Amino acid sequence: MATRTVCRLLQRRYASTAAAVRPPAAEVHSQRNAVFSREQARQRALYPRIEKIEVSMQGPGLDGTMLIMNRGMSTPLSCARHLTEYHVTSSVLALVDGELWPLHQPLTHSCSLTLLTFKDNDPTLVNQAYWRSCAALLGQVLENAFKDNYTVELLSTPEVPVVSGAFCCDVALDPQLDSWSPSEESLRSLTRGAQQLIHQDLAWEPLEVAPSVALEVFSHSRYKQEEVEQKAAQNPKGTVMLYRCGDHILLSGGPLVARTGLCSQYEVTALHGLGQGPIGLQRRAQGLSLPLQLQAHHTVWRKLRQRAEKLVDVPRPEEVTPPPLSTSDQPDSQRFDTLGTTLLVSATDRPSLL
Repeated sequence: MATRTVCRLLQRRYASTAAAVRPPAAEVHSQRNAVFSREQARQRALYPRIEKIEVSMQGPGLDGTMLIMNRGMSTPLSCARHLTEYHVTSSVLALVDGELWPLHQPLTHSCSLTLLTFKDNDPTLVNQAYWRSCAALLGQVLENAFKDNYTVELLSTPEVPVVSGAFCCDVALDPQLDSWSPSEESLRSLTRGAQQLIHQDLAWEPLEVAPSVALEVFSHSRYKQEEVEQKAAQNPKGTVMLYRCGDHILLSGGPLVARTGLCSQYEVTALHGLGQGPIGLQRRAQGLSLPLQLQAHHTVWRKLRQRAEKLVDVPRPEEVTPPPLSTSDQPDSQRFDTLGTTLLVSATDRPSLL
């Protein structure tokens, strides 16, 4: 008992010390953006001359369409703008030669390109990216929700399946807030913060960087620096993926959707305590969302919200089960072709349609 008390005191002291030496949030944001912009400019300068590439479009009504684009400058979104307004507004991600590709990431060679939407026959990859993006948005809201005299350390955005019922973001708040328990009004305030970002329709700008660049970006966060090293070690290319949304820079373990405006119904549903960690009390923020193309009736949304309030149990790496079959390989009784129906199944334990 005495040992546990000493550990907690040391954790609080470490967290308080870290808060004392960390610059104001505005200064941290400015430094991170400066490093991001500098590296982005360096990568663009690798293509000083305009070189043309051939992009072969794939998909319904597009097979055989060939676009001539600019190497290192044109993105999948640039290609969509040469098609129709539908492709511009509905595209979420892309497949470049079969590889998942963010919509704002420049194309570097001639390739085949497929634009992905929420209405595809198998939207599994899109749904996963959407859930990951909603968690990233939640982290951005949390980082900006408190006054400058309170520190907020974003720990991780656990990769959880859509059927878990909620996306989540783990965070350590200032030790001064250890006794704080969010009210319904507090959760509504966080929800309004997310909806403001959605209304701004901000792009998630991707930037693949060497670990040294990411370490400089997160020079004020020991925890993020450790995460950079872990993700770089797991990537065969040895790189990590950063994204910028407004003035917020984040580290992502997978692709994000094109922009915040693709989110529609969005609600922060809970903030659970996880107990003491290396840098203080850890909490898990959770939320629920459906994209612009999918809407839920308020009675359905209420049921989904009740499920999203429950603590999401994130399995340890050794407990993770193999990914499910793609929807094309599953029997009809288990096939759910939209994010909404998948969420509803997780809430009711039986197939249903929104």
